[in-house]
Amino acid sequence: MNSFDLRLKAPAKINLVLRVLARRSDGYHELETWMQKVGLFDVVTLRLRKSPGIEMSCSTEALPQDEGNLVWRAAELFFRHSVRSLGWGLAIDLQKNIPIAAGLGGGSSDAGTVLRGLNTLFDNELSEEALLELALMLGADVPFFTVDAQSVLATGVGEKMVPVNPLSPCSFLLVNPGFSVSTAAVFEKFALTEAAKNSTISGLPKLRPETLTLSDLENDLEKVTLEMFPVIGDIKDELRDAGADHVLMSGSGPTVFAVFTGSLRRRHEAVERAADRMRRTRGEILYRVE
Repeated sequence: MNSFDLRLKAPAKINLVLRVLARRSDGYHELETWMQKVGLFDVVTLRLRKSPGIEMSCSTEALPQDEGNLVWRAAELFFRHSVRSLGWGLAIDLQKNIPIAAGLGGGSSDAGTVLRGLNTLFDNELSEEALLELALMLGADVPFFTVDAQSVLATGVGEKMVPVNPLSPCSFLLVNPGFSVSTAAVFEKFALTEAAKNSTISGLPKLRPETLTLSDLENDLEKVTLEMFPVIGDIKDELRDAGADHVLMSGSGPTVFAVFTGSLRRRHEAVERAADRMRRTRGEILYRVE
């Protein structure tokens, strides 16, 4: 036993590339995605108790604080597969900073962080492979948040990961319009629009981990979400006008990220100008991250 409590940061992610390659018979989609963790964090505190059971508190009432929360289910799953945790219980406190259902992987990150944290508390009882298997049971994005890599190229449903160099040096401005988007609804609409292609997109050159660059950025889901919420297109246009080098929606949306390159001073000045403009003209929720 390493200690009785642990406080961890759970990072957001952005999808620098998101390709939907095929729909599987189980309803999931085969993906090719370049994901990168960024400096926007939820905070997860784990406190072991000497009696079985899970308790949870959360900084927002918008999320359930029971088995309806992925964080709770992550803890429950770990306890079911751990021998050393027998007889122990857990109190979880979740401080939310990442917007909910925003394309930034907040819930998946929180769940993956709980798995990693509990494994640390119980002396790394489970191997990385075993932890990844548990993570995949919780969701396609969760495995990314159980590994140390800052950036990966992932295939399958997102669980087959190869560490890659992060997009760097650059700074990001995340713009969230203040509403949530259902990932399931976006994928369902995408499947309908791609039905004529037999649920498979062909002719795309496979991404090479060693050669990923800013020019590779793309998101197959962006067009679908933009049709549902045209304001996303307006945000992209304003960020381009504000001097961003590249602008893209993350995941199934609705968060848009702007990429700024160049020297550190140039990037920070450009991000501040763009953030000031977006505040004055739109008032969306902004996050400046590296």
